[in-house]
Amino acid sequence: MSTNHAAFNLIFRFVENYVSPVAGRISSQRHVMAIRDGFISAMPFMIVGSFLLVFAYPPFSPTTTWGFARAWLDMAKQFEGQILTPFDMTMGIMSIYICAAIAYNLGKHYVKSHALDPFMCAMLSLMAFLLVAAPKTKGVMPMDSLGGTGIFTAILVAIYCVEMMRFLKTHNIGIKLPDQVPPMIKNSFDLLIPVLVVVLTLYPLSLLIQSQFDMLIPQAIMSVFKPLVSAADSLPAILLAVLIGHLLWFAGIHGAAIISGMLQMFWLTNLGMNQSALAQGAPLPHIFMEAFWTFFIVIGGSGATMGLVICYLRSKSAHLRSIGRLSVVPSFFNINEPVIFGTPIVMNPVFFIPFLLAPMVNAVLAWGAMKMDLIGRVISVVPWTAPAPIGAAWALGWDFRAAILVILLAVVSAIIYFPFFKVYEKQLLEQEAEEAQKASGEASQEAA
Repeated sequence: MSTNHAAFNLIFRFVENYVSPVAGRISSQRHVMAIRDGFISAMPFMIVGSFLLVFAYPPFSPTTTWGFARAWLDMAKQFEGQILTPFDMTMGIMSIYICAAIAYNLGKHYVKSHALDPFMCAMLSLMAFLLVAAPKTKGVMPMDSLGGTGIFTAILVAIYCVEMMRFLKTHNIGIKLPDQVPPMIKNSFDLLIPVLVVVLTLYPLSLLIQSQFDMLIPQAIMSVFKPLVSAADSLPAILLAVLIGHLLWFAGIHGAAIISGMLQMFWLTNLGMNQSALAQGAPLPHIFMEAFWTFFIVIGGSGATMGLVICYLRSKSAHLRSIGRLSVVPSFFNINEPVIFGTPIVMNPVFFIPFLLAPMVNAVLAWGAMKMDLIGRVISVVPWTAPAPIGAAWALGWDFRAAILVILLAVVSAIIYFPFFKVYEKQLLEQEAEEAQKASGEASQEAA
């Protein structure tokens, strides 16, 4: 036992001294925060667009004879264009929203220090992104690079435009107007030089890449990032992300927020590719997306604590039983702060192993099920607060085999947690017995 305790202390000191400070600096870095907040700002468009995608491609076999399914399939085929129009204007051009949102959130970091206008930052970035991602060809603006393919370009363009505006402000490069000029007019003229700089820098670069490689900038960037995107979709990458996120959580840092912020660009790129493959009737290529993390790996919240809550509900310890009853409803909606801090799990050596092991086992089992086509793959953005079985089925285009798998994974998590739960329960029962005995002795003394 002492050996295990020493090993835990060694791991904890490493996380506390080396991993946590780096993770803390990364999560508070202004560009990382702007990217994270930008993705969150664009999320409503993606959720609604993904929801409509399921109506256009019903989860039934094309050869089905079931009346309801047949009617839905026929209606979807007849009105496919009308159904997909809202999808095309939301999820289909998500990079536009992401670019503007990132620029706006980054611009807010420079309001006090450099007097930047976040709205003007968003407008400039939007213009720059469209300039390089959707140049008009034969009177038509192509949309191919405005979806998942353009995410990396959207991020880079947003950061470039805002940092360029900050540079010009720092060096007082711009059109000077009297203070009597109304603020809106002054802001508009402040944008003239940045627009000119963007056109003179990004547009020639776009023309050069088109002439040399016959690609737009988003396509060129995607070709560069393709190995990284593929690597991020592998099982080792998934397990590494789970391990780092939960080590941070165990040390008291919200690891899920840090990991999701860094992986969001890969998740949405993978999702865009899956949706394009669905529309073309091709096999879905990617597994690792936000819905995979939320509904298959961390069932009930970080640490896959739904299984632990199940154990708590029948605990002999009054404390754990009350935590279980308090946590069961929030856990159903993937909110597990009551069980994380009520137990507590953070910095509790008893739960160190299962807190890391349960989500990693879930990741392996769910990844294997998708890899072997036992269930489908993610095609939708779903609110993370959706109950896990429902959210999993929704994310996979209402594949209810996913809901069954989630229930099985919750049971597996409960089995992993159970022996450690019993150890902790025994410790608490001994403490509760001592406290009860102490209280009884004090009551006897007062009575005497």
